[in-house]
Amino acid sequence: MGLAGLTVMLVEDHGFQRRLGLRLLADLGLDRLHEAADGYQALDLLRGLPEPPDVVLVDLDMPGMDGVEFIGIVAQENLAHSIAVVSAMEPALLHTVQVMAKASGLRVLGCIEKPLTPGKLTTVLSLFESGPGPAPVAAEVEVTLDQVRMALSRGEITAYFQPQAEFGNGKIVGVEALARWRLPDGRMVPPVVFVPLMEAGGLVDELTTLMLVQACAWSKRWQARGLDLRVSVNVSAQNLTGPEVADRYEAVLREHGVNADRIVLEITESLVMSDTARGLGMLARLRLKGFGLSVDDFGTGYSSLSQLSQTPFTELKIDRGFVSGAPSQPRKRAMIETSLDLARKLDLAVVAEGVETIEEWQLLAQLGCDFAQGYLISPPVPGEQLPDAIQRWRQTQH
Repeated sequence: MGLAGLTVMLVEDHGFQRRLGLRLLADLGLDRLHEAADGYQALDLLRGLPEPPDVVLVDLDMPGMDGVEFIGIVAQENLAHSIAVVSAMEPALLHTVQVMAKASGLRVLGCIEKPLTPGKLTTVLSLFESGPGPAPVAAEVEVTLDQVRMALSRGEITAYFQPQAEFGNGKIVGVEALARWRLPDGRMVPPVVFVPLMEAGGLVDELTTLMLVQACAWSKRWQARGLDLRVSVNVSAQNLTGPEVADRYEAVLREHGVNADRIVLEITESLVMSDTARGLGMLARLRLKGFGLSVDDFGTGYSSLSQLSQTPFTELKIDRGFVSGAPSQPRKRAMIETSLDLARKLDLAVVAEGVETIEEWQLLAQLGCDFAQGYLISPPVPGEQLPDAIQRWRQTQH
């Protein structure tokens, strides 16, 4: 579908500006247009529409309900597929809005400065076309805790693996195990839907153990094919409940004959900091057994340097939010530089997540990052497809 097929809502309190905007949109061939004078009116309209619009153009500076609050509600209630911000806005604030919206699965196409022109509108609306739109299946899939429980017992939830490449030579040195759930009818249930359910329902421990078992099993198979890879497995706050966890994880590895130094446990930054004393004891035990420990999503939480320096981490992962667009955004680049600087001082390896473009790869390589993970190299794939994915990446390297 071209631009003309998009449904667009313009939220603008200034009557003249709003009419002008609607005329420009109509001139671009768009005829599925909605308008609102403020946040409250827009929310009423959105809640009444049979289908969420593709794009909501919103001015941040509106009387009554400001744009940031409005975007928060649109994100929370899934009232639109994407938004674009119409106003001059400093990069830091735009980044905050993007993080807030992304967390709820709402795409932020970017920022258009006033005055609106056909060129600016075309640029931002065509991003909706080109981008990885919200998968229509994701929105429709509603699952219950019982279904999740059944899926676990039936083996419908499995690990996919996303390769990590070394910046120096492009060699694939590791993979991250990611939980994927395919329904019998072939639709995929996104992790953002089922992982929170599992956390709430006390099933996270089973999920982590399942990922660890699959990571070990595949690791052995790949080794037999001459692929020696480290495997990262995500660990949730609820996994690190008592000291026996370390023994349990070690037992899984022993059963499969896998060395602990081949497995990296990724721990979300916020978790490490929530219960410092107990957390540190757990992490120390895991580290003593030889597991690698990675701080996941670094920079999105609030860890203090002193806490990080006391913790026996071996690796730091830079969140995709900072990697995406870093070549053109000085603030993101600064965050990456600071993280790399800190990692060097604490002697940690650094993996950048969400590397999607050659420009991002080049910037990170130049800044001295160690490893890259992202769609530029390969999307997550089932274990049996991993050797082919690695082969394809090798061919692009030459």
